[in-house]
Amino acid sequence: MADKLYIFDTTLRDGEQVPGCQLNTIEKIEVAKALEALGVDIIEAGFPVSSPGDFNSVREISKAVSNPTICALTRAVKNDIDVAADALSMAKRKRIHTGIGVSPQHIYDKLKSNPEEIIERAVEAVRYARRFVDDVEFYAEDAGRADNEYLARVIEAVIAAGATVVNIPDTTGYCMPWEYGAKIKYLVDNVPNIDKAIISTHCHNDLGMATANSIAGVMNGARQVEVTINGIGERAGNTALEEVVMAFRCHKGIGIDTSIDSTLITQTSRMVSNLMNMPVQANKAIVGRNAFAHSSGIHQDGVLKNRENYEIIDPKDVGVSDSSIVLTARSGRAALSHRLELLGHKREGAELDKIYEEFLKLADSKKDIRDEDLLVLLGESAQNAAHDKIKVKYIQILTGTLVPTATITIQIGDNTYTNTHTGNGPVDAAISAIKEMLTTKVTIQEFLIQAMTRGCNDVGKVHMQVACQGRVAHGFAAHTDIIRASVEAYVDGVNKIFNLIK
Repeated sequence: MADKLYIFDTTLRDGEQVPGCQLNTIEKIEVAKALEALGVDIIEAGFPVSSPGDFNSVREISKAVSNPTICALTRAVKNDIDVAADALSMAKRKRIHTGIGVSPQHIYDKLKSNPEEIIERAVEAVRYARRFVDDVEFYAEDAGRADNEYLARVIEAVIAAGATVVNIPDTTGYCMPWEYGAKIKYLVDNVPNIDKAIISTHCHNDLGMATANSIAGVMNGARQVEVTINGIGERAGNTALEEVVMAFRCHKGIGIDTSIDSTLITQTSRMVSNLMNMPVQANKAIVGRNAFAHSSGIHQDGVLKNRENYEIIDPKDVGVSDSSIVLTARSGRAALSHRLELLGHKREGAELDKIYEEFLKLADSKKDIRDEDLLVLLGESAQNAAHDKIKVKYIQILTGTLVPTATITIQIGDNTYTNTHTGNGPVDAAISAIKEMLTTKVTIQEFLIQAMTRGCNDVGKVHMQVACQGRVAHGFAAHTDIIRASVEAYVDGVNKIFNLIK
């Protein structure tokens, strides 16, 4: 039986410290419920003393979820702990996370203190927190740069004072994996009462080592990892939940696993990305748009023969419907033939060779090869192929202090339809209005907005990935009015997907 690795998610605390990514209480509850469904063991819901909003969020999350432990952060300050205990009063399972800096940099420069006083303050904070809760986690801030012998003294003292979890943060992302792993091993070997607490990792990504350091910590005795969805967080970010979970799933022989339902990883990633307005980089491990995309002809041929030739994770295991074969100038005949078959056009032998030659010429001059381009190569006009092509004829948006309301008129063939709908925002209202006028359900899997120009007349480019009946298509549009661009991108995707499934 695999050893249990506890997942401590700090998306709503450390992750929310990213500039411009703050959430309101309702949004935080939505994320917390998604984390509960995902199967995280502990949710760090906030830093209650920092603001009334954070206090309220911790309290409301405590009411909204029941399975995970709800954790609140504090400094080693009695008032912080009092406020955290109050915020956690409604939680079914509660934890106070208190701590203090332990590196020379923090002890002398930040706290203007000395090593002995730090130990006294740490012990006092843990003892005080135990008056309110049975589950107290102590963080030894900047442990990555702390002297190991002194760190062991601190950890021994706080466990004796009642700490149930000891967090060894690489706060600045300074450590190399072998250094961090050795630090955890030193504690396992040199703290007499270490068996009375769980060791936790909390690694930052300043040198790109967060996941590697976390895994090194686990391999040396840690049994809790502190992570965020998509690796978001202070500065360069935190350890990514999805990377740690899937690393151990891929290496089952290690004998360590989590309770995470990995099939919900992608949808949780996209929800956090959308709510925090923080796009996931395309090549991000596990959840990036290109994580299961193949453009090299050699790779495409191998994947089409057997997915495991170039994929160590089944896309379905993380909630992605299938691998993506992206047509570029580096694609081979196998990939082109595969895409043509999906479009309902099987070509072989000399006929395929001729189309492939024309395809390469087009791919050399065109960045994106779309299904319409292939239909043109086959002698079909994409326009004619879509006899029921949808066109946007009219858009009116009412927002401001009102509930966002959109009135949309679209043309399908010779018929014109108009619908009015409200939504969470103007884009949601507009797209919801269109969805109601369609006889087939087309869902949005990905929604990305990027600025193409700078200044007061910015042009925004919108990319939408839509799905219907197991098929996926990409819609694009650009406009200075981002609502119009969003509507047109959705309609572009709908037209393409209807071409595929008709």
